[in-house]
Amino acid sequence: MFYKPKDGHGLPHNPFNAVIAPRPIAWVATRGTDGDNLAPYSFFNGVAYVPPQVMFASTASKPDRDGTKDSLSNIRETGVFSISIVEHAMRDAMNQTSGPWDKETDEFALAGIAKANCETIDCPRVADAPATLECNVTQIVPLLGEANFAVFGEVTGVHLRDNCLVDGLFDVTTFQPLARLGYRDYSVVENVFSLKRPGE
Repeated sequence: MFYKPKDGHGLPHNPFNAVIAPRPIAWVATRGTDGDNLAPYSFFNGVAYVPPQVMFASTASKPDRDGTKDSLSNIRETGVFSISIVEHAMRDAMNQTSGPWDKETDEFALAGIAKANCETIDCPRVADAPATLECNVTQIVPLLGEANFAVFGEVTGVHLRDNCLVDGLFDVTTFQPLARLGYRDYSVVENVFSLKRPGE
């Protein structure tokens, strides 16, 4: 099968997300004049080591946010955000925060998620997450299409949950990171192996 996205795919559901999988999930926390917000984004990754930088993309809008979503609106206001890593044990809470709640809704309270303050920025974070990255915005890049934006940030603080450190390494097998697939599908990291790069 071959299709051009501009012409449609003819399938029951768009296969695009299923092709780019698995994807890590950025559980983005922000704080704005309307309160605290927490929402998951699966267009997310690290993009540089020194200084450490990450990105996530916001690709939809809400009627009460003038062409964007709560996270991006708050980030434009404050210039900061945090990204918590989602573990399998928090899948239901994460899913609850993905709803189209109104801008005054505190998803931490809505989903019963423990909240803590960040250390280097004025922003909340998921208190019990395996890891959280505190970020200062470096760029917000408009993308092709309506309401599509890429948000880049420099990581200014890193929280690692103590039980995720094993022999000095951040060990993902201790908490099973949740990954986004296509459609309504998710996966967990359970099988880990190592490969040595040529020349190492």
